[in-house]
Amino acid sequence: EEGIAEGTIAVMQITGTKKHPTEAWMMYVIMRKPKGIKIISAWRYPGRTPKDARPVIPEDALEELYKLIK
Repeated sequence: EEGIAEGTIAVMQITGTKKHPTEAWMMYVIMRKPKGIKIISAWRYPGRTPKDARPVIPEDALEELYKLIK
């Protein structure tokens, strides 16, 4: 799905157990030159997010992500 930062892609993998569900998220951007993928961030989210909903990310973490991309 579309990442939080402009031009990024976010992917999620369900992890954990039924008793302690978690999700592993990764945000990346596809590079043109050099060709490839650049991983911007990866994090573990406690719990499960509803389908087609974004996890809550603190403002300070978002600011850091925007700095990395630009």
